[in-house]
Amino acid sequence: MKNERSSGILLHITSLPGPYGIGTMGREAFAFVDFLVASGQKIWQILPLGHTGYGDSPYQCFSAFAGNPLLIDLDKLMGEDLLEDKDLPHDQSFNQDVVDFGQVFTYKYSLLRKAYERFKVNNHIVRQMQFENFSRKTGFWLEDYAFFMALKNHFGGKAWSEWEMQVKTRDPETLDRYRQHLADDIGFYRFLQFLFYRQWQELKAYANLNDIKIIGDIPLYVAADSADAWSNPRIFNFNEELDPVTVAGVPPDYFSATGQLWGNPIYKWEVLEEDGFSWWIERVKANLVLYDIIRIDHFRGLAAYWAVPFGEETAILGEWIKAPGQELLEALYDALGDLPIIAEDLGVITPDVVELRDNFDLPGMKILQFAFDSGEENDFMPHTYIKNCVVYTGTHDNDTTLGQFKSLRESDRLFMKDYFGVDERDPAWSFVKLAWSTVANVAIAPLQDLLRLDTEARMNFPGKPSGYWKWRFRKEMLKPSHAEELLRITRLYGRR
Repeated sequence: MKNERSSGILLHITSLPGPYGIGTMGREAFAFVDFLVASGQKIWQILPLGHTGYGDSPYQCFSAFAGNPLLIDLDKLMGEDLLEDKDLPHDQSFNQDVVDFGQVFTYKYSLLRKAYERFKVNNHIVRQMQFENFSRKTGFWLEDYAFFMALKNHFGGKAWSEWEMQVKTRDPETLDRYRQHLADDIGFYRFLQFLFYRQWQELKAYANLNDIKIIGDIPLYVAADSADAWSNPRIFNFNEELDPVTVAGVPPDYFSATGQLWGNPIYKWEVLEEDGFSWWIERVKANLVLYDIIRIDHFRGLAAYWAVPFGEETAILGEWIKAPGQELLEALYDALGDLPIIAEDLGVITPDVVELRDNFDLPGMKILQFAFDSGEENDFMPHTYIKNCVVYTGTHDNDTTLGQFKSLRESDRLFMKDYFGVDERDPAWSFVKLAWSTVANVAIAPLQDLLRLDTEARMNFPGKPSGYWKWRFRKEMLKPSHAEELLRITRLYGRR
Protein backbone atom coordinates (compact mmCIF):
# COMPACT_ATOMS: atom_id res chain seq x y z
CA MET A 1 0.00 0.00 0.00
CA LYS A 2 2.86 2.39 0.77
CA ASN A 3 4.69 1.85 -2.50
CA GLU A 4 2.02 1.09 -5.09
CA ARG A 5 -0.23 3.67 -6.70
CA SER A 6 -3.82 2.54 -6.53
CA SER A 7 -7.34 3.85 -6.28
CA GLY A 8 -10.80 2.80 -5.26
CA ILE A 9 -14.36 3.61 -4.25
CA LEU A 10 -15.95 4.26 -0.86
CA LEU A 11 -19.35 2.56 -0.60
CA HIS A 12 -20.93 0.92 2.41
CA ILE A 13 -22.72 -2.43 2.05
CA THR A 14 -26.07 -0.97 3.14
CA SER A 15 -25.98 1.39 0.13
CA LEU A 16 -25.99 -1.41 -2.44
CA PRO A 17 -29.17 -1.98 -4.47
CA GLY A 18 -31.37 -5.00 -3.91
CA PRO A 19 -34.98 -6.08 -3.47
CA TYR A 20 -35.31 -6.24 0.32
CA GLY A 21 -34.77 -2.71 1.57
CA ILE A 22 -31.04 -2.74 2.33
CA GLY A 23 -27.79 -3.66 0.64
CA THR A 24 -26.49 -7.12 1.56
CA MET A 25 -23.57 -9.45 0.97
CA GLY A 26 -25.37 -11.06 -1.93
CA ARG A 27 -25.50 -10.79 -5.72
CA GLU A 28 -25.24 -6.99 -5.93
CA ALA A 29 -22.14 -6.92 -3.73
CA PHE A 30 -20.42 -9.37 -6.09
CA ALA A 31 -21.58 -7.25 -9.04
CA PHE A 32 -19.98 -4.21 -7.44
CA VAL A 33 -16.68 -6.08 -7.21
CA ASP A 34 -17.04 -6.75 -10.94
CA PHE A 35 -17.56 -3.02 -11.50
CA LEU A 36 -14.37 -2.26 -9.57
CA VAL A 37 -12.47 -4.74 -11.74
CA ALA A 38 -13.91 -3.27 -14.94
CA SER A 39 -12.94 0.24 -13.85
CA GLY A 40 -9.38 -0.71 -12.92
CA GLN A 41 -9.78 -0.17 -9.19
CA LYS A 42 -7.83 -1.99 -6.49
CA ILE A 43 -9.72 -0.88 -3.36
CA TRP A 44 -13.21 -1.09 -1.95
CA GLN A 45 -13.56 0.98 1.21
CA ILE A 46 -16.52 0.33 3.48
CA LEU A 47 -17.76 1.59 6.84
CA PRO A 48 -17.74 -0.58 9.99
CA LEU A 49 -19.64 -3.83 9.54
CA GLY A 50 -20.82 -3.97 13.15
CA HIS A 51 -24.26 -4.74 14.57
CA THR A 52 -25.79 -1.26 14.69
CA GLY A 53 -27.97 0.02 17.51
CA TYR A 54 -29.94 3.20 18.19
CA GLY A 55 -29.53 5.74 15.38
CA ASP A 56 -28.33 3.05 12.94
CA SER A 57 -24.78 4.43 12.92
CA PRO A 58 -22.09 1.87 12.06
CA TYR A 59 -19.90 3.77 14.54
CA GLN A 60 -22.22 2.93 17.47
CA CYS A 61 -22.53 -0.84 17.57
CA PHE A 62 -23.57 -3.51 20.07
CA SER A 63 -20.18 -5.16 19.66
CA ALA A 64 -16.68 -4.30 18.47
CA PHE A 65 -16.50 -7.79 16.93
CA ALA A 66 -19.95 -8.92 15.75
CA GLY A 67 -21.26 -8.28 12.24
CA ASN A 68 -24.58 -6.68 11.34
CA PRO A 69 -27.26 -9.35 10.79
CA LEU A 70 -29.18 -6.96 8.51
CA LEU A 71 -26.42 -7.43 5.93
CA ILE A 72 -27.08 -11.17 5.65
CA ASP A 73 -28.38 -12.02 2.19
CA LEU A 74 -31.72 -13.86 2.21
CA ASP A 75 -31.40 -15.33 -1.28
CA LYS A 76 -28.24 -17.13 -0.18
CA LEU A 77 -30.13 -18.64 2.74
CA MET A 78 -32.77 -19.86 0.33
CA GLY A 79 -30.04 -21.54 -1.70
CA GLU A 80 -28.89 -23.36 1.44
CA ASP A 81 -32.38 -24.65 2.28
CA LEU A 82 -32.57 -22.42 5.35
CA LEU A 83 -35.38 -20.43 3.74
CA GLU A 84 -37.94 -21.16 1.04
CA ASP A 85 -39.05 -18.87 -1.75
CA LYS A 86 -42.49 -18.54 -0.17
CA ASP A 87 -40.82 -17.13 2.97
CA LEU A 88 -39.41 -14.08 1.20
CA PRO A 89 -41.42 -10.83 1.27
CA HIS A 90 -42.39 -10.67 -2.41
CA ASP A 91 -45.57 -8.75 -1.57
CA GLN A 92 -43.82 -6.06 0.48
CA SER A 93 -42.59 -2.82 -1.06
CA PHE A 94 -39.28 -1.35 0.03
CA ASN A 95 -37.79 2.06 -0.62
CA GLN A 96 -35.03 1.68 -3.20
CA ASP A 97 -33.41 5.05 -2.45
CA VAL A 98 -33.02 4.95 1.34
CA VAL A 99 -32.95 2.29 4.02
CA ASP A 100 -35.96 2.19 6.33
CA PHE A 101 -34.10 0.41 9.14
CA GLY A 102 -37.24 -0.19 11.21
CA GLN A 103 -39.06 -1.87 8.34
CA VAL A 104 -36.02 -3.93 7.37
CA PHE A 105 -35.44 -5.03 10.97
CA THR A 106 -39.01 -6.21 11.41
CA TYR A 107 -39.26 -8.38 8.32
CA LYS A 108 -35.67 -9.62 8.29
CA TYR A 109 -35.45 -10.84 11.87
CA SER A 110 -38.62 -12.88 11.44
CA LEU A 111 -37.01 -14.63 8.47
CA LEU A 112 -33.70 -15.11 10.25
CA ARG A 113 -35.63 -16.80 13.07
CA LYS A 114 -37.17 -19.15 10.52
CA ALA A 115 -33.71 -19.94 9.18
CA TYR A 116 -32.51 -20.69 12.71
CA GLU A 117 -35.39 -23.07 13.37
CA ARG A 118 -34.64 -24.94 10.15
CA PHE A 119 -30.93 -25.01 11.02
CA LYS A 120 -31.73 -26.72 14.32
CA VAL A 121 -33.82 -29.50 12.80
CA ASN A 122 -32.15 -30.03 9.40
CA ASN A 123 -29.41 -32.25 10.84
CA HIS A 124 -26.92 -30.98 8.24
CA ILE A 125 -23.77 -32.54 9.70
CA VAL A 126 -21.19 -30.50 7.77
CA ARG A 127 -22.92 -27.20 8.48
CA GLN A 128 -23.28 -28.11 12.15
CA MET A 129 -19.55 -28.83 12.34
CA GLN A 130 -18.80 -25.54 10.61
CA PHE A 131 -20.97 -23.75 13.16
CA GLU A 132 -19.17 -25.42 16.05
CA ASN A 133 -15.76 -24.60 14.55
CA PHE A 134 -16.81 -20.96 14.10
CA SER A 135 -18.06 -20.78 17.69
CA ARG A 136 -14.79 -22.17 18.98
CA LYS A 137 -12.59 -19.81 16.95
CA THR A 138 -14.56 -16.73 18.00
CA GLY A 139 -14.93 -17.70 21.64
CA PHE A 140 -13.14 -14.56 22.84
CA TRP A 141 -16.19 -12.45 21.98
CA LEU A 142 -19.04 -14.56 20.60
CA GLU A 143 -20.50 -15.90 23.85
CA ASP A 144 -20.51 -12.51 25.59
CA TYR A 145 -22.10 -10.89 22.54
CA ALA A 146 -24.79 -13.55 22.09
CA PHE A 147 -25.63 -13.51 25.81
CA PHE A 148 -25.75 -9.69 25.78
CA MET A 149 -28.15 -9.62 22.81
CA ALA A 150 -30.37 -12.31 24.35
CA LEU A 151 -30.54 -10.31 27.59
CA LYS A 152 -31.23 -7.12 25.68
CA ASN A 153 -34.10 -8.80 23.91
CA HIS A 154 -35.38 -10.17 27.22
CA PHE A 155 -35.31 -6.71 28.83
CA GLY A 156 -37.28 -5.13 26.00
CA GLY A 157 -34.35 -3.51 24.23
CA LYS A 158 -33.24 -1.44 27.22
CA ALA A 159 -29.60 -0.39 27.53
CA TRP A 160 -27.63 -2.67 29.86
CA SER A 161 -27.22 0.25 32.29
CA GLU A 162 -30.99 -0.07 32.92
CA TRP A 163 -31.07 -3.84 33.50
CA GLU A 164 -31.71 -5.30 36.94
CA MET A 165 -28.70 -4.73 39.17
CA GLN A 166 -27.58 -8.36 39.47
CA VAL A 167 -27.42 -8.66 35.68
CA LYS A 168 -25.88 -5.24 35.18
CA THR A 169 -23.10 -6.08 37.65
CA ARG A 170 -22.73 -9.65 36.31
CA ASP A 171 -23.57 -11.59 39.47
CA PRO A 172 -22.45 -15.17 38.62
CA GLU A 173 -25.49 -17.00 40.00
CA THR A 174 -27.91 -14.62 38.32
CA LEU A 175 -26.09 -14.93 35.00
CA ASP A 176 -26.13 -18.73 35.19
CA ARG A 177 -29.88 -18.67 35.71
CA TYR A 178 -30.44 -16.34 32.76
CA ARG A 179 -28.01 -18.29 30.60
CA GLN A 180 -30.14 -21.39 31.00
CA HIS A 181 -33.43 -19.53 30.56
CA LEU A 182 -32.23 -17.75 27.39
CA ALA A 183 -30.26 -20.65 25.87
CA ASP A 184 -32.26 -20.70 22.64
CA ASP A 185 -31.97 -16.94 22.13
CA ILE A 186 -28.23 -17.13 22.78
CA GLY A 187 -27.98 -19.85 20.15
CA PHE A 188 -29.90 -17.67 17.70
CA TYR A 189 -27.44 -14.77 17.99
CA ARG A 190 -24.48 -17.14 17.66
CA PHE A 191 -26.12 -18.52 14.51
CA LEU A 192 -26.54 -15.03 13.04
CA GLN A 193 -22.83 -14.38 13.43
CA PHE A 194 -22.04 -17.71 11.80
CA LEU A 195 -24.14 -16.68 8.80
CA PHE A 196 -22.69 -13.19 8.68
CA TYR A 197 -19.05 -14.25 8.81
CA ARG A 198 -19.56 -17.05 6.30
CA GLN A 199 -21.19 -14.72 3.78
CA TRP A 200 -18.65 -11.97 4.36
CA GLN A 201 -15.68 -14.31 3.92
CA GLU A 202 -17.14 -15.52 0.63
CA LEU A 203 -17.51 -11.93 -0.61
CA LYS A 204 -14.08 -10.88 0.61
CA ALA A 205 -12.48 -13.93 -1.01
CA TYR A 206 -14.12 -12.98 -4.32
CA ALA A 207 -12.80 -9.43 -4.01
CA ASN A 208 -9.28 -10.61 -3.13
CA LEU A 209 -9.31 -13.14 -5.99
CA ASN A 210 -9.99 -10.19 -8.30
CA ASP A 211 -7.11 -8.18 -6.80
CA ILE A 212 -9.44 -5.93 -4.81
CA LYS A 213 -8.49 -5.08 -1.22
CA ILE A 214 -11.06 -4.14 1.39
CA ILE A 215 -10.44 -1.11 3.61
CA GLY A 216 -12.54 -1.22 6.76
CA ASP A 217 -12.91 1.05 9.77
CA ILE A 218 -12.13 0.44 13.41
CA PRO A 219 -13.94 3.09 15.47
CA LEU A 220 -11.59 4.07 18.28
CA TYR A 221 -14.36 3.77 20.88
CA VAL A 222 -17.09 1.22 21.53
CA ALA A 223 -20.72 2.13 22.15
CA ALA A 224 -21.90 2.68 25.71
CA ASP A 225 -24.66 0.13 25.14
CA SER A 226 -22.47 -2.70 23.93
CA ALA A 227 -21.45 -6.21 24.86
CA ASP A 228 -17.88 -4.92 25.21
CA ALA A 229 -18.78 -2.35 27.87
CA TRP A 230 -21.07 -4.77 29.76
CA SER A 231 -18.72 -7.76 29.71
CA ASN A 232 -15.44 -5.82 30.25
CA PRO A 233 -16.37 -2.92 32.57
CA ARG A 234 -12.93 -2.88 34.20
CA ILE A 235 -11.32 -1.47 31.04
CA PHE A 236 -13.64 1.55 30.92
CA ASN A 237 -13.84 4.69 33.05
CA PHE A 238 -16.91 3.66 35.06
CA ASN A 239 -17.70 4.39 38.69
CA GLU A 240 -18.69 1.74 41.27
CA GLU A 241 -22.28 1.73 39.96
CA LEU A 242 -20.90 1.10 36.43
CA ASP A 243 -22.00 4.52 35.20
CA PRO A 244 -19.56 6.51 33.03
CA VAL A 245 -17.35 9.09 34.72
CA THR A 246 -16.35 10.71 31.45
CA VAL A 247 -17.44 10.14 27.87
CA ALA A 248 -15.89 10.70 24.46
CA GLY A 249 -16.31 13.51 21.98
CA VAL A 250 -14.40 16.28 20.28
CA PRO A 251 -14.28 20.02 21.01
CA PRO A 252 -15.91 22.66 18.77
CA ASP A 253 -14.69 22.16 15.21
CA TYR A 254 -15.45 22.52 11.50
CA PHE A 255 -18.70 20.58 11.87
CA SER A 256 -20.14 21.90 15.14
CA ALA A 257 -19.80 25.06 17.25
CA THR A 258 -20.53 23.06 20.42
CA GLY A 259 -18.28 20.14 19.53
CA GLN A 260 -19.48 16.58 19.11
CA LEU A 261 -20.65 14.70 22.20
CA TRP A 262 -20.48 11.04 21.18
CA GLY A 263 -21.17 9.60 24.62
CA ASN A 264 -18.90 6.56 24.22
CA PRO A 265 -17.23 5.29 27.39
CA ILE A 266 -13.56 6.17 27.66
CA TYR A 267 -10.94 3.50 28.22
CA LYS A 268 -9.02 3.04 31.42
CA TRP A 269 -5.81 2.99 29.48
CA GLU A 270 -3.72 2.10 32.53
CA VAL A 271 -5.76 -1.10 32.98
CA LEU A 272 -5.40 -2.02 29.31
CA GLU A 273 -1.67 -1.40 29.49
CA GLU A 274 -1.23 -3.64 32.54
CA ASP A 275 -1.93 -6.81 30.55
CA GLY A 276 -0.21 -5.69 27.37
CA PHE A 277 -3.34 -4.35 25.64
CA SER A 278 -4.69 -7.90 25.14
CA TRP A 279 -8.25 -6.71 24.46
CA TRP A 280 -7.05 -4.38 21.71
CA ILE A 281 -4.86 -7.12 20.22
CA GLU A 282 -7.86 -9.44 20.00
CA ARG A 283 -9.94 -6.65 18.48
CA VAL A 284 -7.43 -5.85 15.74
CA LYS A 285 -6.86 -9.55 15.08
CA ALA A 286 -10.61 -10.00 14.55
CA ASN A 287 -10.74 -6.99 12.22
CA LEU A 288 -7.90 -8.40 10.14
CA VAL A 289 -10.22 -11.33 9.41
CA LEU A 290 -12.76 -8.87 8.02
CA TYR A 291 -10.51 -6.40 6.21
CA ASP A 292 -7.25 -6.27 4.28
CA ILE A 293 -6.48 -2.72 5.44
CA ILE A 294 -7.68 -1.06 8.64
CA ARG A 295 -8.49 2.61 9.00
CA ILE A 296 -8.35 3.67 12.66
CA ASP A 297 -11.15 6.19 13.04
CA HIS A 298 -10.35 9.16 15.33
CA PHE A 299 -6.66 8.24 15.35
CA ARG A 300 -5.90 11.47 17.20
CA GLY A 301 -7.51 9.90 20.28
CA LEU A 302 -4.50 7.59 20.55
CA ALA A 303 -2.27 10.61 21.20
CA ALA A 304 -4.71 12.53 23.43
CA TYR A 305 -8.47 12.25 23.82
CA TRP A 306 -11.22 14.74 24.66
CA ALA A 307 -12.92 13.65 27.90
CA VAL A 308 -16.27 15.21 28.76
CA PRO A 309 -17.84 14.81 32.23
CA PHE A 310 -20.81 12.45 32.04
CA GLY A 311 -24.09 14.36 32.03
CA GLU A 312 -22.91 17.37 30.02
CA GLU A 313 -25.24 18.34 27.19
CA THR A 314 -22.47 19.49 24.83
CA ALA A 315 -18.80 18.65 24.32
CA ILE A 316 -17.58 22.15 25.18
CA LEU A 317 -16.52 21.48 28.78
CA GLY A 318 -14.04 18.67 28.14
CA GLU A 319 -10.30 18.35 28.54
CA TRP A 320 -7.46 16.79 26.59
CA ILE A 321 -5.87 13.79 28.32
CA LYS A 322 -2.76 12.03 27.07
CA ALA A 323 -3.23 8.49 25.73
CA PRO A 324 -0.61 5.70 25.44
CA GLY A 325 -0.85 5.43 21.67
CA GLN A 326 2.85 4.71 21.23
CA GLU A 327 2.70 1.82 23.68
CA LEU A 328 -0.53 0.45 22.17
CA LEU A 329 0.79 0.45 18.60
CA GLU A 330 4.06 -1.14 19.71
CA ALA A 331 2.09 -3.91 21.42
CA LEU A 332 -0.04 -4.44 18.31
CA TYR A 333 2.98 -4.61 16.02
CA ASP A 334 4.82 -6.96 18.39
CA ALA A 335 1.83 -9.31 18.56
CA LEU A 336 0.55 -9.15 14.97
CA GLY A 337 3.49 -8.06 12.80
CA ASP A 338 3.55 -5.26 10.25
CA LEU A 339 0.02 -3.91 10.17
CA PRO A 340 -1.80 -2.36 7.17
CA ILE A 341 -3.19 0.71 8.98
CA ILE A 342 -4.46 4.08 7.76
CA ALA A 343 -4.55 6.85 10.36
CA GLU A 344 -7.70 8.98 10.23
CA ASP A 345 -5.82 12.11 11.22
CA LEU A 346 -8.60 14.66 10.78
CA GLY A 347 -9.91 17.21 13.25
CA VAL A 348 -7.78 19.01 15.81
CA ILE A 349 -4.36 17.69 14.86
CA THR A 350 -1.48 18.62 17.14
CA PRO A 351 2.24 17.79 16.85
CA ASP A 352 1.88 14.73 19.11
CA VAL A 353 -0.64 13.19 16.67
CA VAL A 354 1.69 13.77 13.72
CA GLU A 355 4.60 12.32 15.67
CA LEU A 356 2.64 9.19 16.60
CA ARG A 357 1.51 8.67 13.01
CA ASP A 358 4.99 9.19 11.59
CA ASN A 359 6.69 7.01 14.21
CA PHE A 360 4.92 4.05 12.62
CA ASP A 361 5.09 5.42 9.06
CA LEU A 362 1.29 5.32 8.77
CA PRO A 363 -0.44 7.02 5.85
CA GLY A 364 -2.74 9.86 6.88
CA MET A 365 -5.76 11.27 5.09
CA LYS A 366 -6.17 14.23 2.76
CA ILE A 367 -9.65 15.56 1.93
CA LEU A 368 -9.91 17.64 -1.23
CA GLN A 369 -13.13 19.32 -0.13
CA PHE A 370 -11.24 20.80 2.82
CA ALA A 371 -8.59 22.28 0.50
CA PHE A 372 -10.84 24.80 -1.21
CA ASP A 373 -13.43 25.93 1.31
CA SER A 374 -11.45 28.59 3.15
CA GLY A 375 -9.51 30.61 0.59
CA GLU A 376 -6.32 29.96 2.55
CA GLU A 377 -3.43 27.58 2.00
CA ASN A 378 -3.70 24.45 4.13
CA ASP A 379 -2.36 20.91 4.41
CA PHE A 380 -5.18 19.54 2.25
CA MET A 381 -4.02 21.34 -0.90
CA PRO A 382 -2.54 18.81 -3.35
CA HIS A 383 0.81 20.53 -3.79
CA THR A 384 1.55 19.85 -0.10
CA TYR A 385 1.04 16.05 -0.31
CA ILE A 386 3.59 13.35 0.24
CA LYS A 387 3.29 9.90 -1.34
CA ASN A 388 2.47 8.12 1.91
CA CYS A 389 -1.10 9.35 2.27
CA VAL A 390 -4.63 8.58 1.09
CA VAL A 391 -6.48 11.32 -0.76
CA TYR A 392 -10.28 11.47 -0.80
CA THR A 393 -12.59 13.77 -2.72
CA GLY A 394 -14.73 13.59 0.43
CA THR A 395 -15.69 11.02 3.06
CA HIS A 396 -18.93 9.62 4.49
CA ASP A 397 -18.98 12.59 6.89
CA ASN A 398 -18.86 15.19 4.10
CA ASP A 399 -21.53 16.52 1.82
CA THR A 400 -21.23 15.11 -1.68
CA THR A 401 -18.72 17.04 -3.77
CA LEU A 402 -21.49 18.43 -5.98
CA GLY A 403 -23.47 19.52 -2.93
CA GLN A 404 -20.44 21.13 -1.34
CA PHE A 405 -19.45 22.88 -4.57
CA LYS A 406 -22.89 24.46 -4.89
CA SER A 407 -22.53 25.96 -1.40
CA LEU A 408 -19.12 27.56 -1.99
CA ARG A 409 -18.51 31.29 -2.32
CA GLU A 410 -17.75 32.63 -5.76
CA SER A 411 -14.22 33.52 -4.60
CA ASP A 412 -13.61 29.87 -3.69
CA ARG A 413 -14.79 28.75 -7.11
CA LEU A 414 -12.51 31.24 -8.84
CA PHE A 415 -9.60 29.99 -6.77
CA MET A 416 -10.38 26.41 -7.83
CA LYS A 417 -10.41 27.50 -11.46
CA ASP A 418 -6.97 29.00 -11.05
CA TYR A 419 -5.63 26.05 -9.06
CA PHE A 420 -6.79 23.07 -11.12
CA GLY A 421 -9.26 24.31 -13.73
CA VAL A 422 -12.40 22.95 -12.11
CA ASP A 423 -15.24 22.34 -14.57
CA GLU A 424 -18.22 24.11 -13.03
CA ARG A 425 -20.54 22.00 -15.17
CA ASP A 426 -19.09 18.80 -13.68
CA PRO A 427 -17.25 19.66 -10.46
CA ALA A 428 -17.52 16.18 -8.91
CA TRP A 429 -15.64 14.59 -11.80
CA SER A 430 -13.06 17.40 -11.66
CA PHE A 431 -12.41 16.47 -8.03
CA VAL A 432 -12.11 12.77 -8.86
CA LYS A 433 -9.57 13.51 -11.60
CA LEU A 434 -7.64 15.81 -9.27
CA ALA A 435 -7.49 13.15 -6.57
CA TRP A 436 -6.28 10.52 -9.04
CA SER A 437 -3.61 12.92 -10.38
CA THR A 438 -1.94 13.63 -7.04
CA VAL A 439 1.25 11.99 -5.72
CA ALA A 440 -0.74 10.25 -2.97
CA ASN A 441 -0.23 6.51 -3.17
CA VAL A 442 -3.96 5.88 -2.76
CA ALA A 443 -6.91 7.88 -4.14
CA ILE A 444 -10.51 7.18 -3.15
CA ALA A 445 -13.86 8.73 -4.04
CA PRO A 446 -17.31 7.98 -2.60
CA LEU A 447 -19.56 6.42 -5.20
CA GLN A 448 -21.83 9.46 -4.86
CA ASP A 449 -19.12 11.60 -6.49
CA LEU A 450 -18.65 9.19 -9.37
CA LEU A 451 -22.42 9.35 -9.90
CA ARG A 452 -22.41 13.19 -9.58
CA LEU A 453 -25.08 13.14 -6.87
CA ASP A 454 -26.23 16.16 -4.88
CA THR A 455 -26.71 16.66 -1.13
CA GLU A 456 -29.67 14.27 -0.91
CA ALA A 457 -27.14 11.43 -1.28
CA ARG A 458 -25.10 12.52 1.75
CA MET A 459 -24.36 9.56 4.03
CA ASN A 460 -23.79 11.29 7.38
CA PHE A 461 -23.68 14.68 9.06
CA PRO A 462 -21.44 14.61 12.17
CA GLY A 463 -23.16 15.78 15.31
CA LYS A 464 -26.67 14.96 14.06
CA PRO A 465 -27.88 11.83 15.88
CA SER A 466 -30.53 10.63 13.45
CA GLY A 467 -31.73 10.80 9.87
CA TYR A 468 -28.54 9.63 8.19
CA TRP A 469 -26.74 6.40 7.11
CA LYS A 470 -29.72 5.64 4.82
CA TRP A 471 -28.58 6.42 1.28
CA ARG A 472 -28.77 3.73 -1.40
CA PHE A 473 -28.16 3.78 -5.12
CA ARG A 474 -30.32 2.11 -7.74
CA LYS A 475 -28.74 -0.54 -9.94
CA GLU A 476 -29.47 1.35 -13.15
CA MET A 477 -27.58 4.41 -11.89
CA LEU A 478 -24.16 2.73 -12.23
CA LYS A 479 -23.48 2.36 -15.94
CA PRO A 480 -20.69 0.83 -18.05
CA SER A 481 -19.74 4.40 -19.01
CA HIS A 482 -18.79 5.06 -15.38
CA ALA A 483 -16.38 2.13 -15.46
CA GLU A 484 -14.95 3.32 -18.77
CA GLU A 485 -14.26 6.89 -17.62
CA LEU A 486 -12.83 5.71 -14.30
CA LEU A 487 -10.58 3.19 -16.04
CA ARG A 488 -9.35 5.92 -18.39
CA ILE A 489 -8.11 8.24 -15.64
CA THR A 490 -6.85 5.33 -13.56
CA ARG A 491 -4.55 4.37 -16.41
CA LEU A 492 -3.79 7.99 -17.25
CA TYR A 493 -2.46 8.69 -13.76
CA GLY A 494 -0.69 5.37 -13.28
CA ARG A 495 -2.95 3.84 -10.67
CA ARG A 496 -3.27 0.52 -12.46
